[in-house]
Amino acid sequence: MALPMTTQLLLLLVWVAAVQAALPRTDLNVCMDAKHYKQKPGPEDTLHEQCSPWKENSCCSLTTSQEAHKDISHLYRFNWDHCGRMEAVRKRHFIQDTCLCECSPNLGPWIQQVDQSWSKEQILDVPLCKEDCPCRWEDCHPSYTCKTNWHKGWNCTSGFNQCPVEAACRPFDFYFPTPEALCNEIWSHSYKVSNYSRGSGRCIQMWFDPAQGNPNEEVARFYAEAMNRAGLGGACSLLLCLALTLLWLLS
Repeated sequence: MALPMTTQLLLLLVWVAAVQAALPRTDLNVCMDAKHYKQKPGPEDTLHEQCSPWKENSCCSLTTSQEAHKDISHLYRFNWDHCGRMEAVRKRHFIQDTCLCECSPNLGPWIQQVDQSWSKEQILDVPLCKEDCPCRWEDCHPSYTCKTNWHKGWNCTSGFNQCPVEAACRPFDFYFPTPEALCNEIWSHSYKVSNYSRGSGRCIQMWFDPAQGNPNEEVARFYAEAMNRAGLGGACSLLLCLALTLLWLLS
């Protein structure tokens, strides 16, 4: 016996939703749904210092770019000097990191949904160019920290992050014994060191010369197309399974 029309429509809606859920998010020009981000990327007349490469098309405002350069900004109340003063030559790496995360519209293929008070989305395993991490690791050697993951687990009773009572301040290479450990682990695996070099079109650059264009646009396009192909294969398999089930229910 054929199913009622309302039941058929309900099954069709479930079918469509399931196929959509099977496809990855592969936006090429998008801002994360999170605190301080613009709803849509667009040009900014000026962005502050290390955020300036993204002024032609940015997810951050001038105010956000200025706050990204402060020791304890209103963005996330993060204190770079939690184990003594971090010198400017080392701090610049983390400011570049912040600028990339806050300003780049080219992180769509790696955006994941999360359930956090300050963010509905975050990035995961963004492939960084292999040259960027050794440089950061070498510069940060003389600095001290007390944690491997800077995203969570801090003592924030003072209004900004301080080391937990049981965490000792030690040189960076104690908590991050390799460049890969530093880039991969410090922000809950938001980034992942790749085997690709700058200019390959296969890795995201933390910093680039805006006069030469934004190389991360090509990278996002490559991974979006790859994810679409993989996602389409999985969705087609699911589609076939659902189609057969629907035909059986309607027979």
